[in-house]
Parts: sequence; C-alpha cells; structure tokens
Amino acid sequence: MAIQIVTLCGSVRPGNYTAKALDLALDELAKYPDVDVTPIYLEKLELPLPGLPARNPEAVEWFQHTVKDATGVLLASPEYHGGISSPMKLAIDNLGFPSMLANKPVSILGVAAGVIGAIKSTEQLRAICAHVGALPLPMVVSVAKVQQVFDEQGHCLDAAMEGLIRRSASNLIAYIKDTVCAKISLEEVLREQGERR
Repeated sequence: MAIQIVTLCGSVRPGNYTAKALDLALDELAKYPDVDVTPIYLEKLELPLPGLPARNPEAVEWFQHTVKDATGVLLASPEYHGGISSPMKLAIDNLGFPSMLANKPVSILGVAAGVIGAIKSTEQLRAICAHVGALPLPMVVSVAKVQQVFDEQGHCLDAAMEGLIRRSASNLIAYIKDTVCAKISLEEVLREQGERR
C-alpha cells in the first residue's frame, strides 16, 4: 500500500518563494517509489471564510477528503508580520472539527525574507497543528533571507539549506515508515493472532 502524502503551499502570490522551497521537498518525495504525493495550491480552491458558504463546495470537499486520506502532511508557509500566512490558517480552518489533520504526522517548512527566518510562523504553525490533534515533527525547517537562497528560476543557491529543505520531506517519510507503518504491521499481526485463537 502506497504512503499518501499531501503538501500544502501557504502562499498564493505568483512566483512565490514558498512554492520554490516546496518544489525541493516535492523533488525529494519523488525519490520514493512507494509514496504518492498530492500537492495542493490554495489559490485553486477558493476556500470560504469560516461561517460563510463555499463558492465551490466540491473543491472544499475534495480538499478535506484528500487530507483525511493522507498518511502524512507537509505544510509550507511564508511568514507574514510574525505569523503564518492567512491562506494557511484558512486552509486549516476549513479542515473541520475534529480536524482532518488529527493524528497525522506533519512536517513544517517556513520561509521568510528576514535574517531570523520563519521562526515565529513555524512555532505558531506547530502550536496550531498540535491544538487540532496533529503530530508536528520535531525538526522544523526555517529558511531565512529566502530571496537570496533562490534565484528567479527557483534554483537553490545554498547547498546546506537545500539539504535541510529536502529533510523536511525525507524526515516525514522516515517517521511514517518507522512509526505509522510499524504500528499498522503490529496491528495486523495481533489481529491475525486473535483470529487463530
């Protein structure tokens, strides 16, 4: 059974740096033959503000079911004014209560133009994920001075940072294989033993 990964880009600006960083993580995920990836870009969904009806209910329903069916999730968000982007928060708010993120391992990737990186937004995103019952992974990747890390074509100019961005993907897969898949295998063994008795 393939591991299902959903990636979510929290910026909707054309040519945004969040998508450039996420592209490296997607390239890393593509190295795993047993992993299926569904990248989600929020500008295509027209998610409603909380309490308002959806203009495209089918897209919202697809979004919710896609996240619900995922084995793990990678969230990539820019930092705006010391916090996560409003599209990222809106996406999480549209995942219902209980949240479709509940009990899912989540890898967090943040980008920022400033010298300290996306420290505040990644911590905020970690807190929100934990609050809705997700399992944010310990290693958070924060890209500082992102406009100097990537060129206009999306090429990463910093090999060390590229390695960290790729680890946001590979660590998620390692966690799933070591923890989630191991738990499923153990449950199958215990079920089979119970059926033999």
